[in-house]
Amino acid sequence: MANISSKVYDRLSSGIKKFQPILNNAKSRDVNESDTVIIITDMLSDIFGYDKYSEITSEFIIRSTYCDLAIKLNSKLAFLLEVKAIDLELKDSFVKQAIDYAANQGIDFVVLTNGVLWKVYKVTFTKPIDKELVFEFDFLSMNYKNADDLEKLSLLSKEGWLKSFLYEYNSQKQALSKFFLSALILSDSIIDVMRRELRKISPDVKVTSEQIKEVVLKEVLKREVIEGEKADEAKKKIVKIFSKISKNKINKQSPIELDDNKVEMQNNTNEKLVI
Repeated sequence: MANISSKVYDRLSSGIKKFQPILNNAKSRDVNESDTVIIITDMLSDIFGYDKYSEITSEFIIRSTYCDLAIKLNSKLAFLLEVKAIDLELKDSFVKQAIDYAANQGIDFVVLTNGVLWKVYKVTFTKPIDKELVFEFDFLSMNYKNADDLEKLSLLSKEGWLKSFLYEYNSQKQALSKFFLSALILSDSIIDVMRRELRKISPDVKVTSEQIKEVVLKEVLKREVIEGEKADEAKKKIVKIFSKISKNKINKQSPIELDDNKVEMQNNTNEKLVI
């Protein structure tokens, strides 16, 4: 679970107990969007810890239109919330509306909610603009004693935002995505490991890294995880990460180690030439 204090833990837990009856009552009365916004404003204050008068802005103007709510911390826009009436389904058109608002402001995260269902999206600034559902929760189904439920709420809390919980959660989710893992499998480092392990298993079998990569591409991984914008983005991240690791290793080496590496490389080259 995210590292939250007992004080925040208690506030989140108490918030679930307090607002579930309020939302149930509002749902039974089928309240409109304006009344739903009022409830969510109170939730943002009482549960998530934002100051109602200085950190929560209603009807945030974006290019001659308005997003229902915005969170500002230290005078900087943190994330937006697009609110719909409590009994309204969160359709794809509403998702697009929320993403457009966030993209126009150049911010990473936006929340689409009707008070009961909360959907948190990460905006991807590609061409065209894309989005990724980071997580969602049904507030009426939450258990105030359940650690996983409280952790989800903590991601949107003021304390969690200031400690970048949401960014860390999203990074972890991306690292375990099928696109990232497939790009990692196809990286030169992992392919080389496969080749070494195959040599241990079958010493007499001679295979190249290129042969292994071709089989993995054509017969092991699905096409959907190796093609398209998300796959390309994952590949770029993998290349960038390994490049950074390689540079860090070189920078940490002493001049003597670097000279030894050069000698070793030269010896390896000479050996190959002799063979």
